[in-house]
Amino acid sequence: MDATPYDDASPAPTRALATEAVHAGREDLAAQGLHAVPLDLSTTYPSADSRAEAARIDAFAATGARPDGPPVYARLDNPTTARFETALARLEGTESAVAFASGMAALTAVLLVRASKGLRHVVAVRPLYGCSDHLLEGGLLGTEVTWTDPAGIADAIRPDTGLVMVETPANPTLAETDIRAVAHACGEVPLLVDSTFATPVLQRPIEHGARIVLHSATKYLGGHGDVLGGVVACDEEFAADLRRIRFATGGVLHPMAGYLLLRGLSTLPVRVRAASATAADLARRLSVDPRIARVHYPEIGGAMVAFEVYGDPHEVIAGVRLITPAVSLGSVDTLIQHPASISHRIVDEGDRRAAGVSDRLLRLSVGLEDVEDLWRDLTEALSPRPDHRRPAAAGHAADAPPQAAGGPLPEAWTAGR
Repeated sequence: MDATPYDDASPAPTRALATEAVHAGREDLAAQGLHAVPLDLSTTYPSADSRAEAARIDAFAATGARPDGPPVYARLDNPTTARFETALARLEGTESAVAFASGMAALTAVLLVRASKGLRHVVAVRPLYGCSDHLLEGGLLGTEVTWTDPAGIADAIRPDTGLVMVETPANPTLAETDIRAVAHACGEVPLLVDSTFATPVLQRPIEHGARIVLHSATKYLGGHGDVLGGVVACDEEFAADLRRIRFATGGVLHPMAGYLLLRGLSTLPVRVRAASATAADLARRLSVDPRIARVHYPEIGGAMVAFEVYGDPHEVIAGVRLITPAVSLGSVDTLIQHPASISHRIVDEGDRRAAGVSDRLLRLSVGLEDVEDLWRDLTEALSPRPDHRRPAAAGHAADAPPQAAGGPLPEAWTAGR
């Protein structure tokens, strides 16, 4: 069963996001007598008609469209991965999606598509994920990048500009970009939005004028810290080019990863909303804690919190016990890391600081634990060593952290200030 790549070409029904997350990419299962999604691990597929097979391969090489009929070879397409692509496209509101072995493989494919058309110049807004920054800045793919703020995008565009790239909320400062305004400034140049932190639960960039949406699927889409992947949501014309790049370079998503990512999508809205509520609570508490210099939390919400400490950030990393000190984000458990040392270490120090990534900034990916347990772990890790205690702020004992502040999140300490 499930011998052909899954592609639901029927118009998307008007359904809530939570319903789509559960059912998209799975609509044909009942007719096959199945409930769980089948996992196809084949690397190759039999075909007795070599002439017809040759014609199908030629057609794919020329157009990048998914072949009709049974699969040919796993580097070209896979039925399980195709289900995930269909589901993610539905959630993002795009015609198509193309999955890759990692988020960086996905971004690489986008850049190669544009470069193949002689459009090697990229306009980008910092901060981006550190490795994205490095890929653009390092010229590894023959690209040239102009860094600017959102207001300078229109002036930075050249005849050979193939892409404008923003990440919102941004990694790690959670700064937000007005997607609609940036898309207008791009004119005919495609706008790529890295929406990894937001997921389609919090924003759908296509609805605001973006042409390409990038996700490190390793993060919230998978959601359990056990799968590596990337995905690009876009129109079918661009998707066809991406498939040709994927076939040529081999950056394919393994079908087991596609299976896990499709399963992760089914709980995505529940996980993101629950973790976001806890993150907002922790952000409020941190904002009134005398040990914290600044808190970044986006207007859009979400499960990421960034904060700058007065003390040594490395001691906080070493002091957590429940929270895991580790790179990555978007898992069911809470992770903390020091961007200047880890995720953004590869970015030039001056550029890093200019983008707001200070040496005292910590990035917290909030999971599904109880907020009181997380706060207890955080406040113990934030407490100075006994011989280095700071004087208590008025109204707060040195070893008794403030309770959560009520009401909406103050605008004064959101990421955009």
